[in-house]
Amino acid sequence: MGNSSPVAVSTNDQANAPVGSTPTVTVQTLDHGTGSMTLDDEEDGSGGGTATEEASSLETGKDGQDSAQVEAELRPPLPPRPSLLKPANRPGSAYASKPTTGLSSIDIQTLSFPDGSRGTFSTPASRAVSESVSISGNPGGQRTLSRKISRNGSEFDDSASVMSYAPTLKANGDLASLLDEGLSSQSAAWKLLSTQTGSVNALEEADYEDRSLVNFEQEFDEIEAVDNSGANGEEVLLQWKSKFKHYLILSSAGKPIYSRHGDQNLINGYIGIIQTIISFFQGAKDPLMGFTAGATRFVVSIAGPLYFVAISKLGESDVQLRAQLDALYMQILSTLTLPTLTQLFTSRPNTDLRRPLEGTEILLSSLADTFTKGSPTALLSALECLKIRKSQRLVINNTLLKARSEKLLYGMVVAGGRLVSVIRPKRHSLHPSDLQLIFNMLFEAGSVKAGGGENWIPVCLPGFNNRGYLYMYVSFLSALDEKGTASEERPSITSTSSSSREDEIAVLLISADKESFFELKQMRDDVVAQLYSNGSMEIIRTAVSQGRPSTTDIVPGTSLRHFLYKSRANVQFTMPSFSPHFDTLLARRKLMTLYHNLHASTHAKHSHLKILHCMNRDSISLAWTTPTFELYCVAGPHASRAGLAQGANKVIQWVKREEERVFIIGGAVF
Repeated sequence: MGNSSPVAVSTNDQANAPVGSTPTVTVQTLDHGTGSMTLDDEEDGSGGGTATEEASSLETGKDGQDSAQVEAELRPPLPPRPSLLKPANRPGSAYASKPTTGLSSIDIQTLSFPDGSRGTFSTPASRAVSESVSISGNPGGQRTLSRKISRNGSEFDDSASVMSYAPTLKANGDLASLLDEGLSSQSAAWKLLSTQTGSVNALEEADYEDRSLVNFEQEFDEIEAVDNSGANGEEVLLQWKSKFKHYLILSSAGKPIYSRHGDQNLINGYIGIIQTIISFFQGAKDPLMGFTAGATRFVVSIAGPLYFVAISKLGESDVQLRAQLDALYMQILSTLTLPTLTQLFTSRPNTDLRRPLEGTEILLSSLADTFTKGSPTALLSALECLKIRKSQRLVINNTLLKARSEKLLYGMVVAGGRLVSVIRPKRHSLHPSDLQLIFNMLFEAGSVKAGGGENWIPVCLPGFNNRGYLYMYVSFLSALDEKGTASEERPSITSTSSSSREDEIAVLLISADKESFFELKQMRDDVVAQLYSNGSMEIIRTAVSQGRPSTTDIVPGTSLRHFLYKSRANVQFTMPSFSPHFDTLLARRKLMTLYHNLHASTHAKHSHLKILHCMNRDSISLAWTTPTFELYCVAGPHASRAGLAQGANKVIQWVKREEERVFIIGGAVF
């Protein structure tokens, strides 16, 4: 070949090299003059395969140019990106054919269900994550083993899919789109677990991890007084701070008027601080609306010379807390009327309002406790009616109309805080806030019931007229014998249980004439006698004793645990019984907190939500608002979204079918 010299290129085989070794390229030339082999170049590089192909095709034309030409052309290029590297040139992994300590999934599954039963099942082999090896043919006719390698260069990254982790997921109802390809091939354990999801109640799983309401059962315990020596002062202060809800009422001059928890000696210092803060913002012409400290929300409402403050750790919105403060203000007006309140502070700005309100603290406290426990009436600003047939309600209405006195303004029959019947003038109707004050006075505070079978009460109904008094005759029919005469003695407020309060039936007759007591008493006697004679009293007693229907009575087989339905046109709502899922005080508070959150989300100032679906660890819930109704419902954490929506639709169908039984539509007018 003249002056040409053969060039021999050798490389270490990466496939046979030990793991971690560096591939090298060795170039040797044969000198014709001496017949000896000399080393020209040796370089490291990651592109060993490319260097081999280039070196094997090199031929030098002159002896003086051999070394320079080989050195220039054997300079290794930059390594290619892993995603662009062909599988044929991809270096293999020595680990693939050697034993490893990698963990594999267990083939046996053991499940424990809420009823105490257990089940053991095997996992199908198709779920195992394994390496796929296939035999493919090359252009030369030879067959070689090839591994399926992912696009990013990993042999194992794509071998596991979402279905590999399906048995560990919490529920399958809302993952249908994600696991659609594998729902038809679920394991026996997965299918049986789906049948057990309905047995988990809403808010049940929160007990072991939600510690925010751990002491709620002691919320209504009275705080002990500070002794004269002050030795227990620190302990009393800790009790006061542990309360979840506080309501404070004070005057613009800083005089304390009312506090739900703690006596005057305990709260005086805090009253002064609050008055200073509010007055500072008032002076800056920028009224203070509220602020947050940690997990506690402070909301301020100013009504004339009175400051109202709500302090809550229960997660309620500002709008909801301000509505509660407005109700407390209405309770004060129902005792004093607006002109009287204004006159007191006009003549003496530092008036101590505790004297005029003496004896009404129990009304304020019962109303405040109702808000703390959670009141659907206060949340929805609507009334609940006793469920009876339309024809039966019509008979009761006609009984009231026939016995009506000329001086009657409003007449009502109420059972356990639920309205049974009402008659009213054509152009007048009672505001829900006024009825809430009346029901609080009769069924929550207990002060009226403790007075005996008959009561004559002057009351201001601010929603009707906040400038004057009306006079209310109250008679409790549950204290009547079969002849309809009032019993001489009634159980004391301390001996009256909450269940007996639910059974209370009362006739309320309201007049603007303070001299109409005897006329209204005669009307009550006639109404009661007629209710007994036509069987209406027995119908009312039966409806009260049966209580509210359960969710399964309303919608058989539903996954719903509770719901609230409000008719906007009638300003009334209906709901099922709290039993059996929300019997305890804590469970009801958790349920009402959930309803408060749904209500706040759909009624936010700039919210346009019509349907809101929420999911968390312990429940799923739905809020649905339209111009005609509002629906809030809750189900267990493992119920599916489709099941929840189906239950909501069936509730709406039930309400439409039973509308004239669960609501008073129009009422009786004269």
